[in-house]
Amino acid sequence: MTRPRTVIFDLDGTLADTSADLLAAANETFGAAGLGAPLGPQDTLTAFQGGRAMLRTGSARLGLVWDEDEVNRWYPRLLDAYRDGIDRHTQMYPGAVAAVERLRRAGDRVGICTNKPDDLAELLLTRLGVRGLFASMVGAWTLPVAKPDPAPLRLAIERAGGEVSRAILVGDTVTDRRTGTAAGVPVVLVTFGPLGRSIESLAPEGLLDDYDGLDAVVDRLLGV
Repeated sequence: MTRPRTVIFDLDGTLADTSADLLAAANETFGAAGLGAPLGPQDTLTAFQGGRAMLRTGSARLGLVWDEDEVNRWYPRLLDAYRDGIDRHTQMYPGAVAAVERLRRAGDRVGICTNKPDDLAELLLTRLGVRGLFASMVGAWTLPVAKPDPAPLRLAIERAGGEVSRAILVGDTVTDRRTGTAAGVPVVLVTFGPLGRSIESLAPEGLLDDYDGLDAVVDRLLGV
C-alpha cells in the first residue's frame, strides 16, 4: 500500500498575503510611540520576516535604531494591534484554497508550519474560513524552537498523519529553505512573493509560479 503524501505550507507570504495588515500594525505601534508611520508597501519582505523585524527596520528608518530591549518592549503592542486588524486586508493567494482542496480529495495530508504566534495563526485561519482544511498547525510557540529548526516541520508532518520521507514544504523565504534542508524534506518556494523569481537562487527542489501548478510539483517530488 502506498504511503500517503504530506504537503506542509508556510502561512505568511505563501498561503496568504498578510503584508498590509502586518505593516499597518507596525505603523500603529510607532504611532502609539509618537513616531509616525515609517513603513510602507516597499517593506513587504520585512513584514514577512516578522514583527520584530518591522520594529527594527522602522526604528532605523526613523534614525532611532532600537536595541532589542526596546524592540521587545513594543512587540506586545504590535501583536495587540495586529490582532485587532488581522483580516482587514489579508487574503488567501489566488488558487490556494482550491489547490489545498484538490490535495485533500486526492488523499494527501496537509498542514501548516509557521513562525507566526500560534494564537494569531489560529485566529487568522479561522477568520479566513480555512482552518478546517489543515490537519495540523504548528506555530512559533508550539515548541521551544521555531523555523529554521527542523523540529516544528517534523511535528507538523506528524500531526497531519504523514511521514518525513513522503513530505514537502511549500514556503517563500530562506527560512523555509533552511528548515526543509535541516529536516531532509524537499522545499518548494513560491515566486509570487516580494523576491519574485530571484528566490530561485536558493536552489529549492521546486518553484511555484501559481497554485494551479502545485499538483504537478507534488507529483514530481513525491510521486503519484
